[in-house]
Amino acid sequence: MVLPHRTAELLEADEAQSFVHKLQLSVSKGLPHAVPVPGLRTEEHELVKAVFQVLQGFETSWLYWDSNMLRYREKAGIYVTHLSLTGLRSLLSPFLFTATCLKQVELFVGKVRTRRHKIPTLDVFASSVDSWLKRLREAALKEEEKLFVSDNRTITLLGLTDSLSSLRSGAEHLSQVLHRAVPDGFWDSGAHVASSEVAVHILDHLFKKLNEVCLLEDGEGEPFHMLLVIFTGSLLPYLQCLDSWIYDGILDDPCEEMFFYANNAVTIDQPAFWEMSYMLRVRGSRVDSSTTLTDSKSIKKKESSNQESNTAGACLKVNNQGCVDILCPVFLKDIARAIVSAGKSFQLVQHVQDVHQIQTTKSGQQKFWPDMSSLRIHDDRPRNKDALEVSTSQFGNDSREMGLLTLSEIFLICLSGLLENGDHVYEYLRTLHADSVPNNNAFMENGSTSNLKGTEDTCAGNITEKTWLKLLKDATSGRRCDGTSTDYKFGFQFDDLEYVRQVDDRRTLEDLYAFPTLLPCAKENALLSEILPMQKDSALASRVLKFIQNMSVKDPLQPVGIIQECLSKCINRQVDHIGNQILSKLMGEWRLMDELFVLRAIYLLGSGDMLQQFLITIFDKLDRGNSWDDDFELNNLLQESIRNSADKMLLTAPDSLVVSLAKHDTHNGEEGPSTSKKGRALGFGIDALDMLNFTYKVSWPLDLIVNTEALKNYNQVMGFLLKVKRAKFVLDETQSGCGRGRTTHNIKQHLIVAQKLLHFVDAFHQYVMDRVYHSAWTELCDGMASATTLDEVMEVHEAYLSSIQRQCFVASDKLWALIASRVKTILGLALDFHNVEQTLSTGGTASAVRARCEMETDRIEKQFDECVVFLLRILSFKLNVGHFPHLADLVTRINYNHYFMSDNGSFSAIPGSRTR
Repeated sequence: MVLPHRTAELLEADEAQSFVHKLQLSVSKGLPHAVPVPGLRTEEHELVKAVFQVLQGFETSWLYWDSNMLRYREKAGIYVTHLSLTGLRSLLSPFLFTATCLKQVELFVGKVRTRRHKIPTLDVFASSVDSWLKRLREAALKEEEKLFVSDNRTITLLGLTDSLSSLRSGAEHLSQVLHRAVPDGFWDSGAHVASSEVAVHILDHLFKKLNEVCLLEDGEGEPFHMLLVIFTGSLLPYLQCLDSWIYDGILDDPCEEMFFYANNAVTIDQPAFWEMSYMLRVRGSRVDSSTTLTDSKSIKKKESSNQESNTAGACLKVNNQGCVDILCPVFLKDIARAIVSAGKSFQLVQHVQDVHQIQTTKSGQQKFWPDMSSLRIHDDRPRNKDALEVSTSQFGNDSREMGLLTLSEIFLICLSGLLENGDHVYEYLRTLHADSVPNNNAFMENGSTSNLKGTEDTCAGNITEKTWLKLLKDATSGRRCDGTSTDYKFGFQFDDLEYVRQVDDRRTLEDLYAFPTLLPCAKENALLSEILPMQKDSALASRVLKFIQNMSVKDPLQPVGIIQECLSKCINRQVDHIGNQILSKLMGEWRLMDELFVLRAIYLLGSGDMLQQFLITIFDKLDRGNSWDDDFELNNLLQESIRNSADKMLLTAPDSLVVSLAKHDTHNGEEGPSTSKKGRALGFGIDALDMLNFTYKVSWPLDLIVNTEALKNYNQVMGFLLKVKRAKFVLDETQSGCGRGRTTHNIKQHLIVAQKLLHFVDAFHQYVMDRVYHSAWTELCDGMASATTLDEVMEVHEAYLSSIQRQCFVASDKLWALIASRVKTILGLALDFHNVEQTLSTGGTASAVRARCEMETDRIEKQFDECVVFLLRILSFKLNVGHFPHLADLVTRINYNHYFMSDNGSFSAIPGSRTR
């Protein structure tokens, strides 16, 4: 083989040129256009330095940030003598991608911090991401220092690939966390996204990411660690709002991030407070507190109709079952309703204590104590003074763990113990609080050494002190749990003179020492919370987050388990505590059951003689056709009836119960719009009493439970019971004079009809007394005894109302309407029969009158038989009886001794019916 002729240039460059340069010259025959630009030549160790620079977010002469493409790129044409262009690009590409990820995170953090409209959760999320970004860049700095300090170590891009593998993986995962971390369109200039939507989106996004990575193998534990730190930091603003809500009853949410908002148009003393004062945010809705019910007319209309209120309440009650998609973090949706109810209950109790303070004079000093009567409901003996003081004080801030820990502090301490050793810290905090309630002052003054020592032994044996114990000591040091401090919810705990003196001393100290002198901190990047450790939550939060960030997470924990162990238990305990307090008030001082007992006596006609005189007078007026359209006269009759009643003491005030004639809507053209109230009042029919509307003034705050809608339902039940009572009244009156001046045959037939009607009405009346008056009340009492919150009390009362409405057939359902129409027809037949008997006894000697009366009696008997057969078929239908057992009881009473229907359900000829 003949070798190619070597040119003079190649011979001269044998010693001076590299192999790559020689290869290029041999291919290009020495032509100058194929020679690389000398100024773009660099060394590999220079590129390594440039890589470390771009990882810190800077630019170099070889690597730069492309603001158009938003990524790092290498300068065009650069080369290293011993690497090909393809090989160089393949080595630089992973580092440029890592630097791009870190730079994008940096740009995201900068964009958040320059926003005018601040969103606390977004800001803290950006700070947590920035903290992890600094951690990654610090790792790069350490690697750079280790790499360039050693003189004997060869610096190559390939070697850097292995040493920075963890950093590259962390940067990629951090960048992925930011992907879709905020709602779509958030950064668009024209888009407006609510703060609550942004906060919930971020927390849900992080929680979802945690669930995705928690099941990965041990080698992938770094993403879980990073996500846990970011999630913990991002959750703190939400926890601070929850803390002020469930421990202070204050919605401290200026940026409107919470899943509920305050409706400022509703005050606490209005009946609409419970349903409308704090509303859930619905996903996709743009309604906020500034646009909801802003005028008082809307509130009054809401209270009168209560339609939208019930809709809102219904959605609130079934939100956990998916009625509405509330804008709440997914890990709090199960307890969202309980959280809202707890804060409202806190406000109710606090407001009552502010209104009904008991002033006690002792030793010439004034001391205010809240009303303690609610604490005596479990027994008749009042508790001692110390027990009352402790029970009352523990409703507010003293119900916190150790009397001072906030919700975010408890969450952080529990999380640190769970991650470090798997300790269930919250159970120990509860034990510590329960064992040391009387000695919290000594616990704080002694540095909690002895108590924490016992807790440590219980926790994991005699080992070195745990980190969470140190954090707990740091959190409680310098913070007093002093019973003599001011608690504004329960009045001043010292006299006015001492208070004025302390205020004067405080102002003097403030003038002398405007701000404490602080020496410069020698520690670089020191947190402000470490310089000013007395700021609420801040010192502990920074310490725990730093501890979690620097620790090594061995086994990833389930996010649901973390929330349950470190957060949900604490929230549920406070919710239960407030629920017990509000129930104590309801059943004790506010006398809920007594009020319901009064409603039962009035609207279910439970009091035998409270309304007896009033009703007899009205029945007589109806029989005689006299006018009874005067509201003033009706109320005089009502008050007189109450005064003459043995149960008059049930009413706190005589005028608490008033009666009026309601204006009913017209149906089926029976009454035209011009029909006067007097004309309707003169009616004799069974529906005449429907115009009576009884209004009982329920005291606050019980009107939250027995609201306008509830009283409307009570009136519906009462209207039906009045029909039964009137029918029984006229039948009793008819039976005493039945058959005077008539033939034996007529007397027999009239007595049979009278007995049929009387049997039905008596049977129905007994059914009402047993089922509606007694059984439903027993179920109500059992339900109230098992209720744990005000919401559950309301649900029990609503279930009670629904039950008596169904059993009186006035519920809004086709089945009940069908049954009610037949029952009302039979009650109307009783009035018709009474009218026939009155006609016969007063002027029925004429044959034509007697004939018409006989025909009317035949019609009454025939229609009664048809209605009874229809009712028995409907009531005895197996499906209906299976769903509503009370119908079987009614069938047994009506079909006594199988008078109408046999055991097998067949109808034979009804005994006593005349042949037609």
